[in-house]
Amino acid sequence: MSGHSKWSTIKRKKGKLDAQRGRVFTRLGKEVTIAAKEAGGDADSNPRLRTAVENAKKANMPADTIKKAIQKGTGELPGVTYEQSTYEGYGPGGVAMYIEVLTDNKNRTVAEIRHIITKHNGNLGENGSVAWIFQKIGQITVPEGSTDEDTLMRTALDCGASDGASEDGQFLVTTEFAQLYVVKDGLETAGVEVGEAVVTMIPQNTVKLEGRSAEQMLKLFEALEDHDDVQSVYANFDIDDDIMEQFEA
Repeated sequence: MSGHSKWSTIKRKKGKLDAQRGRVFTRLGKEVTIAAKEAGGDADSNPRLRTAVENAKKANMPADTIKKAIQKGTGELPGVTYEQSTYEGYGPGGVAMYIEVLTDNKNRTVAEIRHIITKHNGNLGENGSVAWIFQKIGQITVPEGSTDEDTLMRTALDCGASDGASEDGQFLVTTEFAQLYVVKDGLETAGVEVGEAVVTMIPQNTVKLEGRSAEQMLKLFEALEDHDDVQSVYANFDIDDDIMEQFEA
């Protein structure tokens, strides 16, 4: 398997930013609500909702909370109306950033995002300023011990996957973003144990950071992911593992 992406490693190493259960539930709940709003509350006929619910369950979100999130999306329960939006900008050292949010107040959110970025020596850009640097893909994780690499690769390609890699004790199967749920369903039908299935963005090039710029960028990344309206942050920095570990200590 080829196509190793250091970016997925970086995002997992930043996983401690999602350690607070309340914030995790908020993000997962918003995704469930939006998915239900877009294509209905039947998970069997709504692949995005089905995956959102599965991810919520894996995070141990209570079933009743998931049900209410779906009902808010379908209008069965009153709730906040969320809008999806993206912001683009630059961090320390010219690092490109692509930020996805779900918000009930776009004016408030953009002001807060701009403040965070400016505070950490970056600047918010225009739409389209950095989006071209990132490629939208589907990514599916498979526990490494659940199958062997050759079998998984054959099965994944038969299901329509683009590529795969072995990384940090698991396999990463890559798909075209529009094919994510088709490949995921195909793998599960073939008896493959699937972990997480997400649409993500990977950079086509990276910016090497060291010293002060690396520290500032990691603090900015953390501050953005800590924001309640932010669903995902993507950036094209390349920072050595030892610096990452010092920051996470």
